[in-house]
Amino acid sequence: MPTKVVMAQLSPTMEEGRLIEWKFAEGDVVSQGDVVAEIETDKANMDVEALGGGVLRKIVVQAGATVPVGALIGVIAEPDEPIDELLAEAAAAAEAAAAAADGAAPSEPAVATDAGEAGGTAAAPAAVEPADPAPVAEAAAAGGRIKASPVARRMAAEGGIALAGVAGSGPGGRIVKADIEAALAARAAAPPAPAPVLPDAPAPLPHLEDRVEEPSQMRKAIARRLAQSIGPVPHFFLTTEIDMGRALELRADLNARAAEGKIGVNDLLLKATAEALSRHPAVNASWEENAIRYHGAVHLGIAVAIDGGLITPVLRDAGRKGLRRISVEARDLITRARERRLAPEEYQGGTFSVSNLGMFEIDQFTAIINPPEAGILAIGQTVEKPVVAEGEVVVRKRMRVTMSCDHRVIDGATGAAFLGTFKAMLENPLEMLL
Repeated sequence: MPTKVVMAQLSPTMEEGRLIEWKFAEGDVVSQGDVVAEIETDKANMDVEALGGGVLRKIVVQAGATVPVGALIGVIAEPDEPIDELLAEAAAAAEAAAAAADGAAPSEPAVATDAGEAGGTAAAPAAVEPADPAPVAEAAAAGGRIKASPVARRMAAEGGIALAGVAGSGPGGRIVKADIEAALAARAAAPPAPAPVLPDAPAPLPHLEDRVEEPSQMRKAIARRLAQSIGPVPHFFLTTEIDMGRALELRADLNARAAEGKIGVNDLLLKATAEALSRHPAVNASWEENAIRYHGAVHLGIAVAIDGGLITPVLRDAGRKGLRRISVEARDLITRARERRLAPEEYQGGTFSVSNLGMFEIDQFTAIINPPEAGILAIGQTVEKPVVAEGEVVVRKRMRVTMSCDHRVIDGATGAAFLGTFKAMLENPLEMLL
């Protein structure tokens, strides 16, 4: 019986996958359990194993293509075993899926019936006629109408001379023909105004073409997850500033005594988060349809930026682990996350997350909650700054932290209490080691 090679659902949120490469060519002999292909999921690159042995008779989907979960991508069968019917079924299913996708899009643009709506025809604005210009001869002078002879008025209008600027030599200061002629002659004798000096035009920028590319499976998953979070989840944010002096001193002391496996600042942050969650179980919770789930263990998500997106490996039972154990396991998870070598169970099931952008010199930011978790910490960089301590201005190493809370689960006072414990752990770090 032929063995189907399908696009398997390798994570709960996976809806489609991209075939990266085939490990065998058509006609190659394949044994059960062999890795026949590599696919890109919404979280990592995963291997596809053959569920049966035989010959790779047909590659249905070529490398680089994206197909939905469950789609046939290849067929393994005996050399003389008929597979035409199986291929025909797969082709029909693909055609039906494509037709359904096309049918989901609107076939005709919406037509608005009222002017001003999208697609409608707005009424033409009423024509506005310009006001008649006031004749030059009617220009007002201080105290009343300018006195000028009819000939002087006509000459001024034709020559573009403002009567208000002409001194009249006629009786009573009346402007006469000779006054306009003198004004025209004076204007003609004046030197021309210098041409404005324009700056050199900047060199034209090179023309860049638009670039359009299909998003990766991870980027598609991020788009779906963020839409599920920032819309339905009512976020609120709490920010505090932490004195990191003692924590950094403790880190330096621990690393000076260790031959290998140095403790990082992020390890201290993870340890403090795990301890604070253990002491505030109301924050280590998730919203469900008609209930709130309070988790018995702290499974800490660590946001890791990788090429093409973001992934959050989960540090299991972080509340029960010491600082060095957290450091070793977190380093391993982060390394394999960047290499896209995490197994699905290593990036699922988190109860709270931490996102640290301090290494990018970000002072403060807000992070979007990763549902169904109810909170996430956004960590900024540690900087030296002047602060007032005991009435004196001193320089301290300070770090800003913002907590995003799901208001359906966490109230302001609850989040503030958790954040206060987190701050106390870092400002008195020996408490984390007790």
